[in-house]
Amino acid sequence: MPPLHALAIFAAGIAAGGINTLVGSGTLITFPILLAFGYAPVTANVSNTVGLVPGSVAGAVGYRHELAGQRARALRFATASTAGGIVGAVLLLSLPASAFKDIVPAFIVIALVLIVLQPRIGRALENRRRRVDGHPGPLAMVAVFATGIYGGYFGAAQGIMLLAILGLSLPTETLQRVNALKVVLAGLVNLVAGIIFIFAAHVAWLPALLIAVGSIIGGIAGARWGRRLPPPALRAVIVVVGITAIVRLV
Repeated sequence: MPPLHALAIFAAGIAAGGINTLVGSGTLITFPILLAFGYAPVTANVSNTVGLVPGSVAGAVGYRHELAGQRARALRFATASTAGGIVGAVLLLSLPASAFKDIVPAFIVIALVLIVLQPRIGRALENRRRRVDGHPGPLAMVAVFATGIYGGYFGAAQGIMLLAILGLSLPTETLQRVNALKVVLAGLVNLVAGIIFIFAAHVAWLPALLIAVGSIIGGIAGARWGRRLPPPALRAVIVVVGITAIVRLV
């Protein structure tokens, strides 16, 4: 691998780790980079998923104070995320590679729409938080399971979906505590899918390692300082990268 390619993948890992901790959609940084360097779409997705797992762990550690007192809730939602992640990973490996190439552009479009609408989603969650006092029910578990399937199959903007679901399901919690729970659940989906990919798919290990090291740095930075980044600028970068990925795939 040329040194410049390695540096670009490492830098993308840092960015993706930070973005995943803050919002979710880091895949839209690393996945297009791997595509641009000639990796097949499924191999790029598999390697990206494996590489981003350590960053999720780092982000969860960074949010450990916000996770305090959420153990029982996290374990309950974790069952749905784990099951969904397994189903999504199996679907990725069972369906033909051409299906992934056909489906993913639509997923990226959905992810970009969610990213653009993220400020409105955040405001809606805050309004609901002020008006409603509720507890998560079966519908929330089903929604988290469905998000896990999506995350195991591809994963871009999985975190934004989880933020919306958890925010609506836990209206009395602060958005930071909801985000902390999101980091854990999205990371768990990546973990179970990554384990399956390691044993049943072709992983490009050097890019995965570069993304892993970068995502750890990004995950720690995202939990500590990432809230200072201008959200409009961050969204703009993700949208540009996402559009580039769509062009690359089609």
